[in-house]
Amino acid sequence: MTGELEVFWHPAALEHDTGSGLWEAPPSDILDVQELHPENAERIRNMRSVLLRGPIAERLGWSEGRLAELHELESVHDPEYVRRIHEACKTGGRRFGSTTVLSATSWRPLLAAAGTTLAAADAVLGEDVDVGYALVRPPGHHAGRAVADGYCFFNNVALAAERFRAAGAERVAIVDWDVHHGNGTQACFYERDDVLTISLHMRHGSWGQSHPETGSPAESGSGKGAGHNVNVELRPGSGDGAYSAAFRRVVEPVLERYRPDALICASGQDASGFDANGRMNVSMDGFHAIGRSVRESADRSGARLLLVQEGGYARTYAAYCLHATLEGVLGSGRLLADPIAYMPDDPTHADADIDSVCPEHARWGLR
Repeated sequence: MTGELEVFWHPAALEHDTGSGLWEAPPSDILDVQELHPENAERIRNMRSVLLRGPIAERLGWSEGRLAELHELESVHDPEYVRRIHEACKTGGRRFGSTTVLSATSWRPLLAAAGTTLAAADAVLGEDVDVGYALVRPPGHHAGRAVADGYCFFNNVALAAERFRAAGAERVAIVDWDVHHGNGTQACFYERDDVLTISLHMRHGSWGQSHPETGSPAESGSGKGAGHNVNVELRPGSGDGAYSAAFRRVVEPVLERYRPDALICASGQDASGFDANGRMNVSMDGFHAIGRSVRESADRSGARLLLVQEGGYARTYAAYCLHATLEGVLGSGRLLADPIAYMPDDPTHADADIDSVCPEHARWGLR
């Protein structure tokens, strides 16, 4: 562990086979050439390679991840649910809806995603590294205690939050900037005040029975957790300006008031203007600003900082946006040129969107 930021990686990430096809609207047999499933091994392979070969490489260390133990999964997930997921893999796989796919080869990658995240959390807890980043797949933030959803089966950031709590962190914060609402993470901590959850996402509403949460600002926690779930909805097409305003006006003030001991980031790059699974317009500059913001928030609170990979499905541009995110975390200038960002960014609606958020979370001093 020699870098300023330690990347945790396990090669089993590449073994999760999601296949190909028009997953959002089958059937797809009328096409000669099929798309890969968006959550495929190629996207994570590119993320790994851009960190190994890009200009940030000399500032990164690399550590081997590991497979999670069953009892570790059960710190968040229902034991019977864990058993059902394992059984589904052993019997050849299954789909949860049309898009969330398990194959016969998925069990080790699921364990590797959870275990590698926990290995990174342990290193950050032990102060072996300044900042940890778990480069994992499949993603996890849509998975609930007993629900598979949105390509996700085990909730990696929730597992890390429980690890920090078990180690004595009194206040843990999760900031999720994946383009989709972190519904599974919200559900895991909705009635708790020891984990603050913040999700910035495209306004997309509920996905139905498996995803009843809407991601609206009105979903702010209940019971002891009242006020401890912060949702920032941004309308489709929002870009760098809107995300910058959201971090400046909501995320940073909430974190400054909460003062977490540990800050976990669900780091997705699917809010870019080139991602088929999002309808947003964030460029490498925008992701650089996000990385810088969360690092500064962690430093102000003296919080341990861990990033965990979530979405990002534009197989080339998501990798470049990840590089820009970690540049921001490390406090460097822009080191890697943006090869394709040319989409216009209209920030004029950002304040209106964020004005709708602030009354729901007035306890954090938002205006």
